[in-house]
Amino acid sequence: MTTAQPAPAPLTRPELVCPAGTPAALKSAIDAGADCVYVGFRDETNARNFPGLNFNRRELAEGIEYAHGKGAKVLVAVNTFPRAGQPEIWHRAVADCDELKADAVILADIGLIDHAARHHPNLRLHLSVQAAASNPDAIRFYADRYGIKRVVLPRVLTVQEIAEVNARIAPIETEVFVFGGLCVMAEGRCALSSYATGQSPNINGACSPASDVRYTETNEGITSELGGFTINKFAHTEPAGYPTLCKGRFIANDKASYLFEEPTSLNTLAILPDLIRAGVTAFKIEGRQRGRAYVAAVVGAFRQGVDAVLAGKSLPDIDLDRITEGGKQTTGAYEKAWR
Repeated sequence: MTTAQPAPAPLTRPELVCPAGTPAALKSAIDAGADCVYVGFRDETNARNFPGLNFNRRELAEGIEYAHGKGAKVLVAVNTFPRAGQPEIWHRAVADCDELKADAVILADIGLIDHAARHHPNLRLHLSVQAAASNPDAIRFYADRYGIKRVVLPRVLTVQEIAEVNARIAPIETEVFVFGGLCVMAEGRCALSSYATGQSPNINGACSPASDVRYTETNEGITSELGGFTINKFAHTEPAGYPTLCKGRFIANDKASYLFEEPTSLNTLAILPDLIRAGVTAFKIEGRQRGRAYVAAVVGAFRQGVDAVLAGKSLPDIDLDRITEGGKQTTGAYEKAWR
């Protein structure tokens, strides 16, 4: 006589957290099915401090009103590191998040986290990926000491490692990246582009700021530069990546190659069931510097993917090659086989 096997536990629906670099992108993300959007102020308090992006206070108030009217949430990234002895604009950013009724603020700097916990006790705090907390002890420290409710995990863990972290930190929530640009550096500790531009990604909030980027077209193709330094040369038929030093092509041992990482995008559509079973609370899409078409396409694709998994259906066959960096995709560390 066979013994009946217990039914598998029902899957928990993860939040879809989507980028909004502009008010228009915020509406596009929510209309395409985002559960949350994450945004930043138009200054150096956020790590996507590029011209033409981000929100002033009035725009954020209107964005929060629109999101809440559609049943969605707004998370505000205040995820750079305050200047020593000059924390005022970072303190003001946190206070404004509280006053404008943002659903959470995403913080990286431990001093700013301490300030927010003491002065804004009713404001929900999320730990930015820039804090690089990737193990249960570090995560529990932030939760126990400062009341952090959710941690955005660095893109260095396998799916199994994420599941093990979740099992040890519950009920603290985890958020993982599921699509977009990758960073090969320790999260929040990159200083490469600052050597070429004098602008720190961690303080000024712009990795490879647009003002220092140059593209030059020649008979052979396109040359990209950052701060006067040649980063890459592309043939006319080759997709040109954005000129960040970590994704530059350099000559070593008389051979030109990508020494750190090729231009490529993270895409986890194929492994969404594994990430959901690992107990992840929220799926995060990268790309606040991208336009409305990118936001709508990626959010729509992942909305379909998550809904299919929860309904017990096959994953939809969705091609996102046209909007990936370099026209390439990877599952990154989630399925890594190297050590």
